[in-house]
Amino acid sequence: MAPFYKPLERFWPYAELPEQPTDAELAALRPELRQALFGAPDRPFSISLVFQEFGGFGYSRALDLARASDEYIETTTDGVTRHRARFYPGDRPARLRDLFTLVKDAPGFEVLVDDQPVPYARELWLPLVWFLIW
Repeated sequence: MAPFYKPLERFWPYAELPEQPTDAELAALRPELRQALFGAPDRPFSISLVFQEFGGFGYSRALDLARASDEYIETTTDGVTRHRARFYPGDRPARLRDLFTLVKDAPGFEVLVDDQPVPYARELWLPLVWFLIW
């Protein structure tokens, strides 16, 4: 007769995860994934600047400006950290321009209009937004 074995509860191999994601997990989702899962959100027009880590004294200032944006997301993929700063219309064109002047030459720099790469975003869309400063 085989000995009776009952595993202890503390050795149960399955993690007890909640069925629904937490608010922090939802906030950390990439915008592309969030849109695929939940559909297009109702939010105003926005311009996002995406940049990687770069050397120089302007990096810490760029991070401060990015974190002060309307939405800031930091992601790391394959050891490369990317920062995404979203700006909505209003009093933000000056802050957007200040961040742009610091990160425009950074490797992997992108300008996204409503989370989409569009042609001439750097050459056309940003100057149009900067007209709001005047």
